[in-house]
Amino acid sequence: MDSIKRYLVFVKPYWKQIIVTVAIGILKFGIPLLIPLILKYVIDDIIGAEALTSNEKMTSLYWLMGIVLFVFIVVRPPVEYFRQYFAQWTGSRILYDIRDQLFSHLQKLSLKFYSNRKTGEVISRVVHDVEQTKNFIITGMMNIWLDMFTIIVAIIIMLTLDPILTLVAIALLPFYGASIKYFYSRLRDLTRRRSQALAEVQSHLHERLQGMNVIRSFALEDHEQKIFDKRNNNFLTKALDHTRWNAKTFAVINTLTDIAPILVIGVAAALVIQGNLTIGTMVAFVTYMDRLYNPLRRLVNSSTTLTQSIASMDRVFELVDEKYDIEDKEGAVPYQFPQGEVIFDRVSFSYDDDENVLHDVSFRAERGETIAIVGMSGGGKSTIMSLIPRFYDVTSGRIVIDGKDIRDYKVRSLRDRIGMVLQDNVIFSESVKFNILMGNPDATDEEVVAAAKAANAHDFIMNLKDGYETNIGERGVKLSGGQKQRIAIARVFLKSPEILIFDEATSSLDLESEHLIQQSLFTLAENRTTFIVAHRLSTITHADKIIVIENGRLVEMGSHDVLMSQQGAYYNLFQVQQLK
Repeated sequence: MDSIKRYLVFVKPYWKQIIVTVAIGILKFGIPLLIPLILKYVIDDIIGAEALTSNEKMTSLYWLMGIVLFVFIVVRPPVEYFRQYFAQWTGSRILYDIRDQLFSHLQKLSLKFYSNRKTGEVISRVVHDVEQTKNFIITGMMNIWLDMFTIIVAIIIMLTLDPILTLVAIALLPFYGASIKYFYSRLRDLTRRRSQALAEVQSHLHERLQGMNVIRSFALEDHEQKIFDKRNNNFLTKALDHTRWNAKTFAVINTLTDIAPILVIGVAAALVIQGNLTIGTMVAFVTYMDRLYNPLRRLVNSSTTLTQSIASMDRVFELVDEKYDIEDKEGAVPYQFPQGEVIFDRVSFSYDDDENVLHDVSFRAERGETIAIVGMSGGGKSTIMSLIPRFYDVTSGRIVIDGKDIRDYKVRSLRDRIGMVLQDNVIFSESVKFNILMGNPDATDEEVVAAAKAANAHDFIMNLKDGYETNIGERGVKLSGGQKQRIAIARVFLKSPEILIFDEATSSLDLESEHLIQQSLFTLAENRTTFIVAHRLSTITHADKIIVIENGRLVEMGSHDVLMSQQGAYYNLFQVQQLK
């Protein structure tokens, strides 16, 4: 029940709205409870009233029907409207708050979390599981109380009509309670398993839709269909397990709720025959049985719904409980007045406590210097780039920027001073302008255009259908690789950071695009500390320092001319590329 307690924290700000909704609901559910009494009055006090004439009976009936119709036509509809509206409004507001906090939480989780999780499963928890918890508010905090109110009032009225019949009516309630307790402990576990299986299907689907071009290019449709069928069948198995147990629950509960009215009809009929009960009372009592056991049947549905909601709560709070790998330490200060000096001091690093991917790496980048990092794939170059903005923290050693260990700075203020252009930059399915503005959301249109011109992007943007307002599709699908890179560079121009990181920013481009982007990068790097991971060594010969990384170790460092004269690892790499 820990999940429920935590969920109530989100519910607490709306307790007044919940009370109002329940109060309105009491009125809404209370009005229909008058119908059996009206029926009894019509049968015993109007139709069966021997002292009244036909005209007097009709007059009484007209007055009664007029009042009842006024209540049901004029009073009840607005009561029903406001009950539904406030219930949904409250539930939607609480879900808004939960998703808002979840998104804030997701933005603080480290890249290590995302490297170990499928995007589709995370989305399933934020969308599907959070939506399922809404039923806890609508059903658990509103409808169940209203059904309980209906049951209690119905029993009280039934006791005033005939205590013996009332005892017969509620005789099976203990069996009902025991059945609920027995079935729903198992149902919660089955619901969690079904939700997890559904999340796996959604995650798989999300991943395959993103890679549909790969599936088509390798003609893997039949192969992928088999894989999807396997995951879909796993969900089907879990869903059917849940369905079987749910069906057993309803079979037992509905049998109990069906037997009780039959017992009441038999006993009531015997009392009427013996002259101990009026026909009107019998009809009213049997009608109240419907008012008593319909809420009980709804409570069965509510129990199922609540079980699903609580299972979804568990999954939501599992996500909430994910720890932050990168957090501001106590006493961390903003990174202000940056100069751009970066020092790696005996830095080692490993992912998930595996073998180190970096071993005792040390070097210094002075303010305004360009540092190129080269080496074979998998050597640790991109890992070095990820450590500078604290996407990960070092395992041992330290990284010092402007005289302070970067862990002594507030992480957001540090990243605000670092600009990155990657090999595969993420372009969002919005307009060109929106994507450039990510560098500085408060920039003016003139500043956006200036950044685009500096990145050699303005000309191709103006040739797009709607210019800067052109929607470029998911992950920039409507743009070429070079165009996406230039937009990524434009937003870094707009950010105007003190430290730049180019991680193989031109390695997958054609020569023309590479030339344009190289021009942009040279302009951007002026008077800034710049780190470049490059595949083509000919593009980094101008660097102040070139660092050669092999198997996570720094094996050489110096300028292009110095390293070439040493005829070591860098020289060999350069010669191989020149031959190619």
